[in-house]
Amino acid sequence: MSENDFPRTPAFANGGVSFWYRQAGLPEGRPALPGPREYDVCIVGGGYTGLWTAYYLKKARPDLRIAILEREFAGFGASGRNGGWLSAEIAGSKRRYAQRLGRESVVAFQQAMMAAIDEVIGVCDREGIDADIVKGGITHVATNPAQRRRLHAALKEDRGWGWGEEDLYLLSRDEREERLRVAGTLEAAHTPHCARIQPAKLAQGLAGAVERLGVDIFESTTVTEIRPRRGGAPATAVTDRGEVTAEYVIRATEGFTAGIAGQRRQWLPMNSSMIVTEPLGEDVWKHIGWHGRELLGDTAHAYIYAQRTADDRIAIGGRGVPYRFGSRWDDRGTTHPQTAAALQRMITRLFPAAADARIDHAWCGVLGVPRDWCSVVDLDRSTGLGKAGGYVGSGVTTTNLAGRTLADLVLGEDSELTQLPWVGRQVRQWEPEPLRWMGVQLIYALYRTADRRENDRLTGTSGYARLADLISGR
Repeated sequence: MSENDFPRTPAFANGGVSFWYRQAGLPEGRPALPGPREYDVCIVGGGYTGLWTAYYLKKARPDLRIAILEREFAGFGASGRNGGWLSAEIAGSKRRYAQRLGRESVVAFQQAMMAAIDEVIGVCDREGIDADIVKGGITHVATNPAQRRRLHAALKEDRGWGWGEEDLYLLSRDEREERLRVAGTLEAAHTPHCARIQPAKLAQGLAGAVERLGVDIFESTTVTEIRPRRGGAPATAVTDRGEVTAEYVIRATEGFTAGIAGQRRQWLPMNSSMIVTEPLGEDVWKHIGWHGRELLGDTAHAYIYAQRTADDRIAIGGRGVPYRFGSRWDDRGTTHPQTAAALQRMITRLFPAAADARIDHAWCGVLGVPRDWCSVVDLDRSTGLGKAGGYVGSGVTTTNLAGRTLADLVLGEDSELTQLPWVGRQVRQWEPEPLRWMGVQLIYALYRTADRRENDRLTGTSGYARLADLISGR
């Protein structure tokens, strides 16, 4: 059997945005921008970041006139395609953040991320958003000696950045067996600071809550350019349906940022893919466990992320084709069959009891990666332009914190959030093509080679991975 074969699954849904929308149903379209308009705040991008920003601004100042401009529909991008990890993981290097404002600022950042999980859950409760939320934490497993070393090193490092013993700890063999049985596990660490969500349900529920507050959401409206204030003219979002002027224009386009004029090298659109099985029966779950519905990750370089869904499927994701030349993306979510096959092999390896499970759906999406792999929140009061993003795959919780931080910045609040080390960071652009494409291909080839060598019982982290880290700037 070749690596391109997709065993036991002759046909499966591919793309169509994501399985999450297949399950929840695609939303009815909202009206497009009817022509030139003027607002107090214009938000470009109808994903989690834009929706949270609008939500907190409108809660704090009901009189503000706020518009969200979205090319497709609210929640169309990564917000409706991700792995459903509402986690406390900081997006980027803690050491790099500490270089700006010191260690204590990163500890405050970490605590703010932990608190943001409960903030999201609280908003869902208050707004009646049913997003299949279960706060069961995350278990990270190591399945070879090199991964085990990294797991221990990461635990030791995190203890220095605000994680207490009750926040992150190793599981005994008995605890692993009781929680989640993953074949080949040598060691596992657990944190309670994570909740499973159904991404599309959260996105659509939040969009509805924002509309009820009086925010205008315009869909099927493509923003082609964002202009700063100049010569007395306000900040402007230029669209295919007219210009929107505002005191502040916030860019919240994450992996689709390259579609804005002048932003092609700002954030790299990194591709990530997922598959989901058919619903599994109790005869399978009795072998796997997973009764607490915690999230699952590993410590490989080309890592996976997984959840047990509300209807008892395994949803698992990882990097497939990581980047397309010229910062292009497939916006319909179609993933390569060989990528889906690789993810299915991973299910078989980790969960032999699910080896015969049919794959029902495969999809992909893009996330935004800054050149230094650290996320950013910024507002320039002189130009009227703001932005947030670059979440490098850790965006579900981070978007809530970003939205609240942007709201404080717009309102001129000097808060604990506006003092966090990701605020106001400046990041250099990615290299021009073809260097950008060549670099990403090389990086992920090195990571995959490193994983293969470590699976062959290399006891320490492969030098190929160290070289990939050096090239990527992580």
